[in-house]
Amino acid sequence: MKKSIRSLKFKNNKLILIDQRVLPQRYEEFICNNYKDVEFAIADMVVRGAPVIGVAAAYGVVLAALEFFDLPKRDFFREMHLACDIINKSRPTAVNLMWAVTRMRNLLVESKTQKEILSDLRKEADKIAKEDVQTNKKMGQFGNSLIPPKATILTHCNTGALATVEYGTALGVIRTAVSSGKDIFVYADETRPRLQGSRLTAWELVQEGIPARLIADSVAATLIRDGKIDLILVGADRIAANGDTANKIGTFMLSVMARTYDVPFYIVAPTTTIDFEIETGSEIEIEERSSQEVTHIKGVPVAPNNIDIYNPAFDVTPAENITAIITEKGIINKPFNENILNLK
Repeated sequence: MKKSIRSLKFKNNKLILIDQRVLPQRYEEFICNNYKDVEFAIADMVVRGAPVIGVAAAYGVVLAALEFFDLPKRDFFREMHLACDIINKSRPTAVNLMWAVTRMRNLLVESKTQKEILSDLRKEADKIAKEDVQTNKKMGQFGNSLIPPKATILTHCNTGALATVEYGTALGVIRTAVSSGKDIFVYADETRPRLQGSRLTAWELVQEGIPARLIADSVAATLIRDGKIDLILVGADRIAANGDTANKIGTFMLSVMARTYDVPFYIVAPTTTIDFEIETGSEIEIEERSSQEVTHIKGVPVAPNNIDIYNPAFDVTPAENITAIITEKGIINKPFNENILNLK
């Protein structure tokens, strides 16, 4: 198989991102010269997917340190903490963002020089990026153990290299299964309203040469009912301590169908996506995005003017609808509230 796409790189003190807003029509890179560029890239979904948002945020802190490097020490620390706060708030649901910023903020040690802090921040961001690739490959190995030899898999949103640094979470499991010689077929939901399935997942599947078919979101229930789906693999943006999982809007609906028709429903996510501080999914803040994501496609209106819009970016799938959670530390089975805490 071809080498996986790499969604970001840090070169010459710039963060270079694949601009996911314009795929698949064209391939462009978005250059972040400072931390405010990173904040914009995360908020506007130039970069998206919980794991890679965390990595981008880490490099955003590095860019802030470069920007404020020559300030007096007191001013440097003030501006750095403000930058961390701003990056932290760029999107509210994906816990990997807050996790990465916290990890970077912990390196702002006042007893060290700015040169030492900058060096530590760069090393830590590189480490977070490297860990992400390693983590995804481990999840792929664990997840592959659950994949039958000739499985037909349904996936939702984009969980591939574009949602991570390089390999993918749910799509990473599929990559591993294909690499191991299994005859896999994938149905990819289009994933309205931003069409991450049709624009991004389908693009990755074509790039990798993995047999697949793109479907409208509303087709999935029929395929599940008719016994044409062997299992469902999705990612996650935040997992509560009891296993409730926030993921792209539409995931909950799939989980209900899977439970109704006894189709295994797996979450694939690194342990950094687990928020041990919240007990249930009811505590997860759900981001609501612009109405234009629903009323327009690529700037073309597809709805009447002045219609009210409700556009949550995520929904929460209750733990009882989830068969298991695949992580880099192994497969978490029920009871989730006990087995998740064992990972803390």
